[in-house]
Amino acid sequence: MNPIWLPAAMLGGLFQAWRTALQQRLRSELSVSAAGLVRYLYGLPFAMGFLAIWLWVQDGYIPPLKLSFIGFAALGGIGQMAGTILLIMAFGHRGFVVGTAFSKTEAMQVALVTALLFDERLPLLAWLGIVAGVAGILILALAGRGIKTRQLIQALAQPAALCGLGAGSMFAIAAIAIKLATAELSQAGIIGSAMITLVAVMAIQSSVHLIWIILRDRPALYDVVQSWRTSNQVGLLSALGSACWYIGFAVAPAALVRIVGQVEIIFTVGFAHFYLREPVKWHEAAGLFLVVSGVVLALLATL
Repeated sequence: MNPIWLPAAMLGGLFQAWRTALQQRLRSELSVSAAGLVRYLYGLPFAMGFLAIWLWVQDGYIPPLKLSFIGFAALGGIGQMAGTILLIMAFGHRGFVVGTAFSKTEAMQVALVTALLFDERLPLLAWLGIVAGVAGILILALAGRGIKTRQLIQALAQPAALCGLGAGSMFAIAAIAIKLATAELSQAGIIGSAMITLVAVMAIQSSVHLIWIILRDRPALYDVVQSWRTSNQVGLLSALGSACWYIGFAVAPAALVRIVGQVEIIFTVGFAHFYLREPVKWHEAAGLFLVVSGVVLALLATL
């Protein structure tokens, strides 16, 4: 297994946390749908730039894009969009905390699906790391809000939890589809297959989302254009983060990439503590310990 997947997964988590922080600025300027569009629409030119740089530096080429590649890329792109929609639906059911927490079972779902359908076996340490990481995220999301274990179990039947689990499933399908898409371009190399897939996925997402907004929320297009300064930064970070994820998917099991990528949580809490001067509570410390333990166990499993 090429070791490039490890820094790629960690950087993917960093860029994603940074992008999320920047997107907070857009909440007062854009609708939810428009804020989602800027990730793809403003990210696509950067993704194309990354691909152009790779083609120039490596004297690479774009191999013929088979129908199977286009299918996997479309499934990955639409899966990400569907996961985001389901997560927003969880917010609408007044259970956004529970919904978000359950959406973070993505790594577990990826591991189960790849094991059952693709015979992608993970070492026991990797499974322990996935369980620890998911448990840490659940503690971070729920422990400080007075939600007890019995309430959490009861919440499994609530719309917010079902939408959250559905979002996790969609994100898991997207990760697997993107991994399969990069495998279709193995002759282009690790970086090349990741960059070509990134451009294809973002182009599909931009087209689908843009058509939807034109049909359903046309006034939002003006706001998307007006917010170009912040949206450009969001697009750049989105393209950088996705590029890192795709490189990781190209060479390592998707479940390992996602569990290591949960360092995003650590970056987010660290930002809140060191820059916003928010104190770290006991449940946050416990949750972070489990997330870190999960990452460490996942890394040990690859040695």
